[in-house]
Amino acid sequence: MNKQSTLEQLNSLRLPGMAKRYQAMLNLPSHQQEDAYTLVAMLCQAEIEHRNFQRTERLLKNSRLRYNALLEEVICKPERGLTREMLGQLSDDSLVNRSQNILIHGLTGCGKSYLACALGRNACLMGHKVLYLAMNKFLEAIGQAKLDGTYLKWIKNIAAHAVVILDDFGLKPLSHDAKLALLDILEDRYGNGSIIITSQLPLDKYYEFINEPSLADAILDRLTASAHKVELTGESLRKKK
Repeated sequence: MNKQSTLEQLNSLRLPGMAKRYQAMLNLPSHQQEDAYTLVAMLCQAEIEHRNFQRTERLLKNSRLRYNALLEEVICKPERGLTREMLGQLSDDSLVNRSQNILIHGLTGCGKSYLACALGRNACLMGHKVLYLAMNKFLEAIGQAKLDGTYLKWIKNIAAHAVVILDDFGLKPLSHDAKLALLDILEDRYGNGSIIITSQLPLDKYYEFINEPSLADAILDRLTASAHKVELTGESLRKKK
């Protein structure tokens, strides 16, 4: 059997993980090469690992996360309001599978966005589709979608993600259309996906901020029904840097 021909066939079949592992095997001395059964198992495992890596890279790119944040770099201290145990609970895959929300609030510079992005990146690593939306761009997107008639398509695209991050909620007033859009998103996600919200506003100020009783009731009911609340405290991390 022509080994080079086998390598070319693996590439033509779009099995790059197998091809790379097979090429590595060919570079070994004959007495170090594996038997046929072991080789097949190694090639299959190599292809699985390659596809998982490619999928993760694609999910991370499409998520548009603000920070390339890592869970292990999140500062966990009791005086900060976040322990390593709490972080482990927030990053557990079961939280996404149960469509639970995370509400993070604290003063500016305390690391809310970084924590949200670290949780988003972790969800990507676990194979979930994640979408990051800064609130200013979120509001602009609503206006544009209403103008060009793509609102339903836009909402459907958001609903296709297992985790949606809304960063800096409460910095800008919400128009009536924005409140309705937020309700639509929460309605679609209820029981079907998780949402992570960061805000300088404490949760008990959300109702006043929304400022439309019927919409505020509906939004908060869906948002808080199965939510984990995180209050980050302490000095601004930007000042420390």
